[in-house]
Amino acid sequence: MSSNPVAGTVASLMPRARTELAELVAFKSVADFDQFPKSESEGAARWVADALAAEGFQDVALLDTPDGTQSVYGYLPGPEGAKTVLLYAHYDVQPPLDESAWTTPPFELTERDGRWYGRGAADCKGGVIMHLLALRALKANGGIPVHVKVIAEGSEEQGTGGLERYAEEHPDLLAADTIVIGDAGNFRVGLPTVTATLRGMTLVRVQIDTLEGNLHSGQFGGAAPDALGALIRVLDSLRAEDGSTTVDGLTGGSGWEGLQYDEEQFRQDAKVLDGVELIGSGTVADRIWARPAVTVLGIDCPPVVGATPSVQAGARALVSLRVPPGVDAAEATKLLQAHLEAHTPWGARVRTEQIGQGQAFSADTSSPAYAAMAEAMAVAYPGQEMQYAGQGGSIPLCNTLAALYPRAEILLIGLSEPEAQIHAVNESVSPEELERLSVTEALFLRNYAAS
Repeated sequence: MSSNPVAGTVASLMPRARTELAELVAFKSVADFDQFPKSESEGAARWVADALAAEGFQDVALLDTPDGTQSVYGYLPGPEGAKTVLLYAHYDVQPPLDESAWTTPPFELTERDGRWYGRGAADCKGGVIMHLLALRALKANGGIPVHVKVIAEGSEEQGTGGLERYAEEHPDLLAADTIVIGDAGNFRVGLPTVTATLRGMTLVRVQIDTLEGNLHSGQFGGAAPDALGALIRVLDSLRAEDGSTTVDGLTGGSGWEGLQYDEEQFRQDAKVLDGVELIGSGTVADRIWARPAVTVLGIDCPPVVGATPSVQAGARALVSLRVPPGVDAAEATKLLQAHLEAHTPWGARVRTEQIGQGQAFSADTSSPAYAAMAEAMAVAYPGQEMQYAGQGGSIPLCNTLAALYPRAEILLIGLSEPEAQIHAVNESVSPEELERLSVTEALFLRNYAAS
């Protein structure tokens, strides 16, 4: 890769990239201000704004989005008549979870075994640095051949939709010919991948009530309807015997045509315990990218420690349903609510409430931008060809942008490969991936300008 001048520039910038990523990781920018001070997110936003201004961006702004957070915007004009490319990343991060379970402090970038550890290192502060590296490399090698807009979101991990609503209210702001979402990841370290589909999601809270108050299980148990027992029945009805998702009226999705996910490899990536079976049927790729998947995220009921011998009067759960491309998330929400209500036993009272939703996304991979990206990846990853993968998670902004700009091409790349352990303790980024993907993005912008 070093014979390429762009690659040589990126390699020379890596020490600076590490310093900058360390500065950015140090901000505890969790967009849940009950857990972390708002000043931490504001500090990270200012850092990104200052970095864009230092690169010559115009109109750099901290956008106050309707959910009470800030997204950072900047515009860098290119040659007259050039295409416009929007580069996306987010600077907010997931909470660190159990800080004592981290080998090194979560908000201190630390090098270990050739990787850089820290919350947000891969998801997605590393994405911010990737965009900066790509632009610097082009500047040093003949200039940036397109108009560039950068948007760094401040609440992506919370799913509160601030940037989506802001974009809808200011439809010209993020308009572009092509959009590069830097919040996905390679299927494996060293295997260049674009994410062609995202599952959508819905979150539903279900409350079941059976009695005016708890009762003594010796005196009343056996005839008094137990709300927790009813809830367990309802939740169990969401799965077939093999563990696959069953919601009345919801189609099972389809097969996955692209890159396949080896079952043994998946077991290792998911750290499945020996002897425990995977759930569902079809290929692993079918199950995680192309089919619906229900997950019970939490149950409110008495904890085991301190529990009394009581028949429970009420219980509730939070249920997540991931929906594949081609399935409308709003329709899936209605079906899930109807299923929960229909399968509640014993005439128990049931209330369901939708508390979050995002649509699935599917890209047009036959577009010129994909050809430009394939060519860039082949240079940045010698001997490898670009792969198409799905992603089981949701990036609701993708659909907002696709609806606002139906002619724009949307590509998803990024640093969140399996070893990165995003959202878990000991999140990390591979510096080699950061380097190669920065080269990829720079070459993509050049190829795309010429296409």
